[in-house]
Amino acid sequence: MLLMEDISLQSCKPIIEWIIESNFSEERPEALNLMICSPGGDLAAAFALIDVMRGSAIPVQTIGLGEIASAGLLIFLAGEKGKRVLTPNTSILSHQYAWGAVGKHHELIAAAKEYSNIDQRLINHYKKTTSLDEKRIREILLPPQDIWLNAKEAKEYGVCDLIKELK
Repeated sequence: MLLMEDISLQSCKPIIEWIIESNFSEERPEALNLMICSPGGDLAAAFALIDVMRGSAIPVQTIGLGEIASAGLLIFLAGEKGKRVLTPNTSILSHQYAWGAVGKHHELIAAAKEYSNIDQRLINHYKKTTSLDEKRIREILLPPQDIWLNAKEAKEYGVCDLIKELK
């Protein structure tokens, strides 16, 4: 399966269906390969896909190529540990969640609570999928500014498991 666009409910839906159908098929494959080249997008859609990937009885291997940014990176990270592959020329963007809220005072308080929930979800996801603790995640992968990594740096921080040319 190839995910080569913004992360959205529409782009994640066929992948979620593919994973679910594969898990219930008569002849289940040993693994599912998800190739990702994405500039990022909707975190809710990304976490929906991540939850399905984690719940899959069939391991989902991720292959990153081109650019994996933001929500696309989160999906890549959810791949089966030991089976997350980057091509040598892949660029990786990691950054803090951006949001904007408009509304009445009580609505802004509710939005701030959800922002806190998302921040904790991100930290938990990075802790589960990299070799870093929360302090290092905030310093290296989620600092105040955008952080770009090449494939070698990504491997050093546990973002990927292998750098490999596709053949």
